[in-house]
Amino acid sequence: MSVNYGPSLFTDLDIYLFKAGRHFKLYEKFGSHPMEVNGQKGVYFSLWAPNAEQVYVIGDFNGWNHASHALMPRWDHSGIFEGFIPNMQKGDVYKYFIISKLNGYSVEKADPFAYRHEIAPKTASIVWELDYSWHDTSWMQTQTRINNHANAMTIYEMHIGSWKRKDGCFFNFKELSVELIPYLKKIGFTHVEFLPPLEHPFYGSWGYQSLGYFAPTSRYGTAQDFMYLIDMLHQNGLGVILDWVPAHFPTDQHGLSFFDGTCLYEHQDMKKGMHPDWNTLIFNYGRKEVKSFLISSSFFWAEKYHVDGLRSDAISSMLYLDYSRKAGEWVPNIYGGNENLEAIDFLRELNKAMEEHFPGVMMIAEESTAWPMVTHPVEVGGLGFKYKWNMGWMNDTLRYFSKDPIHRKYHHNELAFSLWYAFSENFILPLSHDEVVYQKGSLLGKMPGDEWQKYANLRLLFGYFYAHPGKKMLFMGGEIAQSYEWQHDGELHWDNLKNHYACGISNWVQDLNNFYRKERSLHEIDSYQDGFEWIDFSDCENSVICFLRKAKDINDHILIVCNFTPVCRYEYRVGVPWKEKMQELLNSDNKKYGGSGIVNEQIQETQDIPWHGRNHSISLTLPPLGISILKRVNK
Repeated sequence: MSVNYGPSLFTDLDIYLFKAGRHFKLYEKFGSHPMEVNGQKGVYFSLWAPNAEQVYVIGDFNGWNHASHALMPRWDHSGIFEGFIPNMQKGDVYKYFIISKLNGYSVEKADPFAYRHEIAPKTASIVWELDYSWHDTSWMQTQTRINNHANAMTIYEMHIGSWKRKDGCFFNFKELSVELIPYLKKIGFTHVEFLPPLEHPFYGSWGYQSLGYFAPTSRYGTAQDFMYLIDMLHQNGLGVILDWVPAHFPTDQHGLSFFDGTCLYEHQDMKKGMHPDWNTLIFNYGRKEVKSFLISSSFFWAEKYHVDGLRSDAISSMLYLDYSRKAGEWVPNIYGGNENLEAIDFLRELNKAMEEHFPGVMMIAEESTAWPMVTHPVEVGGLGFKYKWNMGWMNDTLRYFSKDPIHRKYHHNELAFSLWYAFSENFILPLSHDEVVYQKGSLLGKMPGDEWQKYANLRLLFGYFYAHPGKKMLFMGGEIAQSYEWQHDGELHWDNLKNHYACGISNWVQDLNNFYRKERSLHEIDSYQDGFEWIDFSDCENSVICFLRKAKDINDHILIVCNFTPVCRYEYRVGVPWKEKMQELLNSDNKKYGGSGIVNEQIQETQDIPWHGRNHSISLTLPPLGISILKRVNK
């Protein structure tokens, strides 16, 4: 068996675009591609390794011989090695053996563009194809409309390997679809977000140390299995978001690090190239070919897997050169500042390209600082993301809820502060996996008080979460009031649902999701100041707040009143801007949710009693540690 050097998938335009950082479909060119050449079936290989002296394909097919199947460097000095190996086929296991031009360095590497890899701890790539017959045409034709800012979006964040298991083993993607889809439809989420399902060598990284930027992890099945899962989710009206990590990658020898005897994908200067928190390597965003690689990965998941969104992890670490670094441990930019100008340019190019080619795909930033205009268009100086996680809201809110109610009156500002900036970006409110790991405890565990108060606080948290402006994201387990923090080596504690209170939480989340989707005031203009109006946030002594959520149609406005203490407040007067009857639609203290049943059952009459600066008001009974949501009866 020999290498045929005849065929090439690269045109001169491909090479030009690749070197210019403008080739966004490199997955069609690089990697391994089964094909037929002159009547001979085999596999075409291509690899970028500009500092390699020689590149060989090794694998089971040649007994892992380091010298039998050499790829040929292209004549154009592009650094690309390529060749066609007859008789190889889909399913064959392989690696590249690279001999560097420098210092006699040699190494075996997995294929950066492989569509499939061996299951860790094995490290080889597998020749594969992406043939699949999709049946989500209806969804894809309306993807742009579905993922529009004006629509409801409530996201279920989950880790595939620890959501649910079968006899202690992982569900594969197809098995997961059978369990997951009816569950999501029952609970009422609109989207599911998977912690990074890209191939990653260390399971305990949860996927955030990815190496296979063009392959779903083989732990849960093949490319076609993952496509089937996404296809079925779409057919059932559920969107799919993937966590994606363009910020850093692990140092595993078979991966991208020191790829051809040089720092090809990462910075050579470790003040720029090594992430101090995770001991991972940082992409060199100033290198045009690396830009092409990363943007091609985003295009790949949108085009080949039909995803509805990519949530980019650790954006703050990309934007700041001194992120998590002390003085002397970082290199200023050319102007002496701490902004990573190359990363900023990359993010803008990434988001602009995605918006142009895949307008229905949401680019989401996990950005934890006050960097301006993250979700503003590139044309006006923004980064071009469609959404940003509201980390400030999450931190302030969880810190407030963790305090004993007797002390909350001294921290009332933590509830109101988020509304000062809530409309500066298009926000997603996250109650994410990061808050239920590393001894932080579960959401339920953060709540103070006895058992009843813990569950009442959790119901109130979720009610406030859905009432606050911003799209919603809840990590798995929160909806069943998991009492232990998340463990990636196990599964959710589904036995919790045998507990009356936990079952009530599940019912509450289900009703909140359905109510949120139905009521346009909760999502239609929630990125704009016009979608929110304070009634009163000054009652710190009673730890009560009340506000309006507003839609374009005034008849769809709703009133929200929250009582953050365990004291039931009778005849509590709230100012309203209209003189009409009002009806309570949701109350977290309803017995079906595990509450004590203190609700406002009767239709409430507004009165001509000025209050809170309004001409009319209403008298309510506020449930302990509860939220009440009301709407006008007359239209």
